[in-house]
Amino acid sequence: MRVVMAVLLLLAVTACGLRPASSFVPPVEPGSIRPIPALEGTTVRVTSKEFTEQLVLGKIAVLALTAAGADVIDQTNVQGSVNARASLTRGDADLMWEYTGTGWVTYLGQSKPIPDPTQQYDAVRDLDLRENGIVWLPPAPLNNSYTIGVTRATAEKYGLKTMSDMTKIPVGQRTYCVDHETFGRDDGFLGMLKGYGLQYGKDVPAGNVKRVSVGVLYNSVASGQCAMAMVTTTDGRVKALDLVLLEDDRHFFPQYNAAVTMRRQLADAHPEIAKLFAPISAKLTDDVIRELNAKVDVDGGVPVLVARDWLRSQGFVK
Repeated sequence: MRVVMAVLLLLAVTACGLRPASSFVPPVEPGSIRPIPALEGTTVRVTSKEFTEQLVLGKIAVLALTAAGADVIDQTNVQGSVNARASLTRGDADLMWEYTGTGWVTYLGQSKPIPDPTQQYDAVRDLDLRENGIVWLPPAPLNNSYTIGVTRATAEKYGLKTMSDMTKIPVGQRTYCVDHETFGRDDGFLGMLKGYGLQYGKDVPAGNVKRVSVGVLYNSVASGQCAMAMVTTTDGRVKALDLVLLEDDRHFFPQYNAAVTMRRQLADAHPEIAKLFAPISAKLTDDVIRELNAKVDVDGGVPVLVARDWLRSQGFVK
């Protein structure tokens, strides 16, 4: 109970918009990441979206590039996927972590996800380079996918195991909490309802859907403000709040493996960046990123310090 109360308090603070300054970067010394002479004097502008996992990944990129000798400009913490991505395609930023499914569906407008993670990566890598000049480095194992999360009590009450089981909840009690951005995306809430044969406005009345910020989403379902919430599988609050994740038995959601993306000009000029991130990406599994996310959202850690401590623990920096 103490853990849950601490999480709820932290989420209330986060919902008020209190976040550490994005420009703060602690000093690091090279570890297994050695200074790369070709990066000396090279300016790299790193961006990210505003949610916890993206902040942690963005700070990992900032610190790794700094340790390698680049002149890094920290532009992390951009509101919204589309805005962060646009900064890259416009040339206002050079590098960011992105997710294969988001790239494929949201940015490249593809309606059919590819279930195999390798084939999904290959497809988004090739099309994004051809159409937008964006280079995708090999992805991390972590797959930050969506699913429906419920409390353990709700799962037991209605016998919920898969997302198809959502229909076991009577229409009147079939309530959802959804974050603002995810609500209308093709790979988001409305798309998911359609994929599971549910009509918005009928099977799921509009009044049954509460749109909230990501900061209060998990608190909302845990506290009973809605029966179900559209959550991400690698969020650290899932375990802290003892939420049950329903299986995507119709395989609606794409693979969302995280990968470093960058402008072709930077990739061509500095191929050594791919070698820099390869061992880092390889260590970022679902369990690892879930733990790092929890250090921020549950324990109250600062994303850049969480990123630095992890890089230190793996010997990448000192």
